[in-house]
Amino acid sequence: MRKTISIAPGLGLGGDQFVVMAGPCAVETRELLLAAAEAVAAAGAGMLRGGAFKPRTSPKSFQGLGVEGLRLLAEASARTGLPVVTEVMDPRDVEVVAEHATMLQVGSRNMQNFPLLREVGRQRKPVLLKRGAAATIDEWLAAAEYVLQEGNPDVVLCERGVRGFDGSTRYLLDLAAVPVLQRRTHLPVVVDPSHGTGDAGLVPAMAKAAVAAGADGLLIEVHAAPEIALCDGKQALRPAEFAQLMSELRRLVPLVGRRWSRPLAAGQATAVDAAGSGSHRIPPNLGSFDDEVIAP
Repeated sequence: MRKTISIAPGLGLGGDQFVVMAGPCAVETRELLLAAAEAVAAAGAGMLRGGAFKPRTSPKSFQGLGVEGLRLLAEASARTGLPVVTEVMDPRDVEVVAEHATMLQVGSRNMQNFPLLREVGRQRKPVLLKRGAAATIDEWLAAAEYVLQEGNPDVVLCERGVRGFDGSTRYLLDLAAVPVLQRRTHLPVVVDPSHGTGDAGLVPAMAKAAVAAGADGLLIEVHAAPEIALCDGKQALRPAEFAQLMSELRRLVPLVGRRWSRPLAAGQATAVDAAGSGSHRIPPNLGSFDDEVIAP
């Protein structure tokens, strides 16, 4: 039987429940993060994604804000009511990341970082395990076993593309992996069309293809101003583009026997505002959909 993972009150992933996780690749500034977080919440996302710790190919590239980024993600979560999924790179950082996030992400570069896999397995938080860029499905499932054997049953597999020979896209998004995994494991499977293509113009088509292939959810990059992004701006959707995609997905998801899953609204969430104090009401559409909602 396919596994359903409980992420937050009202929010489940797997089974017949479908979740969209969205937000910027990296937490860069408070203003940009909050703008993206509020936009994806208004458009219907179920979780907020964003990187506080960023593994980059070059050590000269932006590496993330670290613990300060985690604090900003926690603030954005409080303002919007969306649970946070964020990456952890170092076993020594697992506890502090777990204090701020609802779901721990193990990125592609760390899929076979076995000490890290064991450490996140000791946490009682869901784990999003991305496929390595050159990993076979067997290797990916073996990595998941490291987490499962430590007593954490809540592993979500994320297909994000593998290396190919054609440079037309950043990676080769392997959508066939979705039904293959569903034959071989009970774990939920989500798809990341942002990293899988590296091109914002291709994300909507591949997101819809992932739904048709049977994915349990999507991980989509959304940035308030992709032209100034410090990380992966070319693959990030603008808020209005994301809202349009969500409108299309809203019609598609029920056709494949799935239902939208979103966290229950708590009425109000209090967060520090720009002046240092204040409250922000969770958007009234959280937990439901308004067909006229267009993110700013």
